[in-house]
Amino acid sequence: MRLAASALAAATVGFLIAVACAFGPAGSEVAQANPKTADPRPHSLPPVLVTAATLYEPLAALKGGERFPKGAQIMRVENGVAAPLVSGFAASADPNVSWDATTVLFSARPSPTDHWQIWELDLASHSTRQLIASNVDLIRPMYLPVGQLVYARRLAQGYRIEVAGKASVLKLAPIDDAAGQTVLPLSYIPASAVPVDVLRDGRVLFESYYPLGTGSTPELFLVYSDGSGVESYRCDHGRARWGGRQLANGDVVFTHGASLARFTSALAHEAAVPAPHGEFAGGIRETPDGAWLVSARTGSASHYALKLWKPGAAAMTVVLADAGKNLVDPVLIAPRPRPNQHPTGLHPWNYANILALDARQSRIGDLKVAPAQVRLETLKPDGHAVVKGTAPVEADGSFFVQTPADQPIRFALLDAKGTVIRREQGWFWVRKGEQRYCVGCHTGPERASENRVPAVLLRTTIPADLTGQKPAANADAAQPRGN
Repeated sequence: MRLAASALAAATVGFLIAVACAFGPAGSEVAQANPKTADPRPHSLPPVLVTAATLYEPLAALKGGERFPKGAQIMRVENGVAAPLVSGFAASADPNVSWDATTVLFSARPSPTDHWQIWELDLASHSTRQLIASNVDLIRPMYLPVGQLVYARRLAQGYRIEVAGKASVLKLAPIDDAAGQTVLPLSYIPASAVPVDVLRDGRVLFESYYPLGTGSTPELFLVYSDGSGVESYRCDHGRARWGGRQLANGDVVFTHGASLARFTSALAHEAAVPAPHGEFAGGIRETPDGAWLVSARTGSASHYALKLWKPGAAAMTVVLADAGKNLVDPVLIAPRPRPNQHPTGLHPWNYANILALDARQSRIGDLKVAPAQVRLETLKPDGHAVVKGTAPVEADGSFFVQTPADQPIRFALLDAKGTVIRREQGWFWVRKGEQRYCVGCHTGPERASENRVPAVLLRTTIPADLTGQKPAANADAAQPRGN
């Protein structure tokens, strides 16, 4: 530990020298002005935490890899001066400030050979405590409304989202010292899922690949803090997008890498954000006066610098730059609104119920005739899909089924001859006791079914059992079976 701390101190001196030489006048990309007069930031800007890293791979975690192959260090930037936030760690990253701005969650390695673990810093006393210990990497910790945190745990198939700690009814309840003993998985797919923000409605915004569980295009998804209600943020899938953060007006801003875009409640698709040319690392932070703190660089040969931009302005102002390090994931040390606490509606069952209102509807084109059956498939640990069973689909496209919980599932629609006429491309999951309904097969938020009682509920209010009580078969070779 002492050797690591000594090395850290030496690295800190080098960083501060580099930072002092990097400040410059407004709009400059590489500044060489006197650091005493070169800080272009408005005096209203609160202290900022930023992660400094020689090498940064923003999407590495989606492949189960290392985002900071050469280490990282959280820096506190205030009044033009950058200094390490914590000492005694070989590496630190992922700062997340509490709602009342009194503590900071972060991931860190005490020594270069240790795994990333979850720690908390008290900003007043500057004391640290380890919240969760594990024999694997734990990254991206974030505060949930009361008494809990969400983070990602590295597993064989990639990162899994988890919640730790006990939910409390007390508004300012801290995270319990035994948080690591109350862990709840939130994601149940054979692929990485990594949290990026906690929205004000209490849902967790996370990154994964689309199609979920099988694809290769980074996309943004949502899930509640009990693992229920997983869904795409928007269904206009196309270019890779990552690094989402919510603004004060509720919009979510993210990056495509070479551009910025946003989700706004008025639109069922993303909207472009006209911004100055550059490459963006994601993780936008909004300042009290409405400006955005962004990590941007001019090209792949340069490093990400911390910049300030007022939406609509023609240029960005350099807040902090270092010729040898990437400065990413800015966080303000300032109070912010506490999200709503999500009251779970789950039950201690081993199944869930799903009602489809009209399976004929789809964003990729509606089916002209109603399918005859719906088939449920699950995924075995070895990667093979298996059939759990089939259920009838009514003439209006509705079906009501009982499915296995807490495992990857997907549906396929069959015609009267048992031929697959449409199958979900990726996987999703439902939690134990979850009660879900869908408009159709990936219809998107702009679609809604007719205001009528689904035909399946006129026939029966008991869901068809697709939990796997019948013998399963390989999904690609199985013949459909009725109930």
